[in-house]
Amino acid sequence: MTTATATRPDQAGTTGRSGARAPLRTRSGLHIVPTLILVVGALYCVLPVLWILIASTKTNDELFSTPSFVPSFSGGFWTNMQALFTYNNGIFGRWALNSVIYAVGGGLLSTVIAGAAGYALGKYTFTGSKWIFRTIVAAVLLPQIMLAIPQFLLLAKFGMTNTYASVILPQLVSPFAIYLCKIYAEASVPDEIMEAARIDGGSEWRIFWSVGSRLMMPALVTVFLLQFIGIWNNFLLPFVMINNDQLYPLTLGLYGLMIITGGQAAQYSIVIAGVLVSIVPLAILFLSLQRYWKIDLISGGVKL
Repeated sequence: MTTATATRPDQAGTTGRSGARAPLRTRSGLHIVPTLILVVGALYCVLPVLWILIASTKTNDELFSTPSFVPSFSGGFWTNMQALFTYNNGIFGRWALNSVIYAVGGGLLSTVIAGAAGYALGKYTFTGSKWIFRTIVAAVLLPQIMLAIPQFLLLAKFGMTNTYASVILPQLVSPFAIYLCKIYAEASVPDEIMEAARIDGGSEWRIFWSVGSRLMMPALVTVFLLQFIGIWNNFLLPFVMINNDQLYPLTLGLYGLMIITGGQAAQYSIVIAGVLVSIVPLAILFLSLQRYWKIDLISGGVKL
């Protein structure tokens, strides 16, 4: 006759052959470490934005006399916004429009160039292709700040400084974007689909535009986002190229508000309100383009 031995709940998984719960406790304890790291990283990213949101509700005097993370309910937010959009005959709106022109124009053109170059390097073999790719990878290591003065001198010879082109042209070719598109094209654009398109009579340009670009869409969206954010937040290049406040982007215009001139106090509250407004387009862009990202590299090829 077989008898079953009952195991007490507090003894289960601690000793004997059924000791499986102790390792589970150990593994769950180890999971706390990456979770804490992620929480710290999230706080590192969120706290500055939270501070800007709270600080935008305060006047200049309240910024230095009240706790940092305690909002003000004295109506400072609407006062700051009104002062921001009426400053110097509403020049902030002009700066915002300039930033949109620089970021959207430069981002789109840079994405097209990076996508075409990456696709060509990833799917075609031609004389010098390996050396071109190696040169591009080496250019990724070159700090962009080193190119600002040479680019200014070059554009000055053509009389193109102090124009929209002087800010857009130097940022059209991104070595990292080309590298990213090349790696993605190799992984996501099957040779079989390209051969099928050729059999159907498609030209190489038509194959890239109708097939390759669709399969590379997650990479192209990523490149556009990176280029848009990089141009939107760029300060050094406009600072070097432009001396007309009507062509300033937001970064350069808000910087000018922080400079104390003519005995006038720096407009900290207005600058903080401007920074808050400048964050909104970036948040909208991320939320609207999120759906274009795919987890599986080949998912586009399967659904095509």
